[in-house]
Amino acid sequence: MSLESLVVKLYEIEAVKFGNFTLKSGIQSPVYFDLRVIVSYPDVMVEVSEHLWKAVEASKTEFASVCGVPYTALPIATCMSTAHNVPMLIRRKEMKDYGTKKMIEGHFKKGDVCLIVEDVVTSGTSVSETVQTLNNEGIKVKDAVVLLNREQGGEQRLASEGVTLHSVCKISQVLDILEKAKKLDRDTVQRVQDFIASNNTFGNNIKRPADGMGDAQQKKVKKVLTYPERQSQCKHEVLKRLYGIMEEKKTNLCFSGDTTSFAELLEVVEKVGPYICILKTHIDIITDFTAENIHKLKNLASKHNFLLFEDRKFADIGNTVKKQYSEGIYKISEWSDIINAHIIPGPGIIEGLKSAAGEKGLTGKRALLLIAEMSSKGNVATGEYTKACVKMAEENQDFVVGYICQSQLSKDPNFIHMTPGVKLVEGTDSLGQQYLTPKEVITKRNSDIIIVGRGIMNSDDPATTAATYQQAGYDAYLEQCS
Repeated sequence: MSLESLVVKLYEIEAVKFGNFTLKSGIQSPVYFDLRVIVSYPDVMVEVSEHLWKAVEASKTEFASVCGVPYTALPIATCMSTAHNVPMLIRRKEMKDYGTKKMIEGHFKKGDVCLIVEDVVTSGTSVSETVQTLNNEGIKVKDAVVLLNREQGGEQRLASEGVTLHSVCKISQVLDILEKAKKLDRDTVQRVQDFIASNNTFGNNIKRPADGMGDAQQKKVKKVLTYPERQSQCKHEVLKRLYGIMEEKKTNLCFSGDTTSFAELLEVVEKVGPYICILKTHIDIITDFTAENIHKLKNLASKHNFLLFEDRKFADIGNTVKKQYSEGIYKISEWSDIINAHIIPGPGIIEGLKSAAGEKGLTGKRALLLIAEMSSKGNVATGEYTKACVKMAEENQDFVVGYICQSQLSKDPNFIHMTPGVKLVEGTDSLGQQYLTPKEVITKRNSDIIIVGRGIMNSDDPATTAATYQQAGYDAYLEQCS
């Protein structure tokens, strides 16, 4: 089957679709590729694998094995392996908690070179993750082969990481073939071309040979959605409210009231309240805790329009955290809009906290952040742990609204990113806490909210200092939106 015939066939079985589709990032796209359907068309799957093999042969690439990016590329890699008698490795998306606990299945030795097989490449992230997992086992990766290159920066990103991408077909070719076959009209083709040109994932512009795209190729990428745009697209009531506060008060500042005195906390919050969107507390370090003080804190939150976030960092089994959240002297579920948790116990911790809110009649009015990354030196909240956090969040969007993290983990407006360890000047304290500036956090790490504690609490003038942080953070946000 010729490349032209294969592209038309993929269109006919709806592996290539045109219309309006919401991508994982939340972006509306006029084109969508669903190569998963080819498993129901064995003849097409064989043709796809053969086209990939020919691309590999033409590149003169040398390798000892192939590894398909899970999961869509696994059957394609299997076809290549069996048809050409080349060993295959399988990368797991998550480690088993029993047996050998391997991330890579199959026989290999350190130093082996493996070829990555993928169906579609947009940003190159999935390929990059597979490369990293293989590298962790001592397996080298120099090349990857893909059926469709969306020409949105993935090839450049992989090249920057030392991986050469070989593609059977680029999206510009797909559009050309389908237009000539009278499957697409000129308006649809132009709309997709403009979208691709305006949504590069690696740098501001897509650099490629002229293909009739004209000035659209030079469009700047809008890095982030505005707060109102995110508010209109997100689903959770608490997150909608937070985006509204951020827009109304023009702030992305969360103040961490790290003091052992409730009296001092109330005094400082009265001063900084006008400049913050969230107040973060550590209620269990308070020495003069009373229910009356909680009532006063809620009044301040109402007066100055900010959310309450108890930084409890739940980390136990579901049944235990359920009680820690709703019972005891603190009764956190009754007053804190947002809480956070480690995922070490597994998804049961989310279910336990969620059920506690539900039993109090607070479903939709309480939200959870997952601690995906930390700011302290030498912490182990990285790699597979962080990936597992993202996966659990995506599976629990009715309760999880974002992450405590050091960088952007998702472009979905249903998830917000909050970064601790922020000061006006970078540095490290005596206990290993690493500090970043508001500009670094917002514009370079693409986080959404800066968390500031001692920088404000230890200031001689908390109100003025909070206003300075509020302006720095919001200016960085405006820079992103421009």
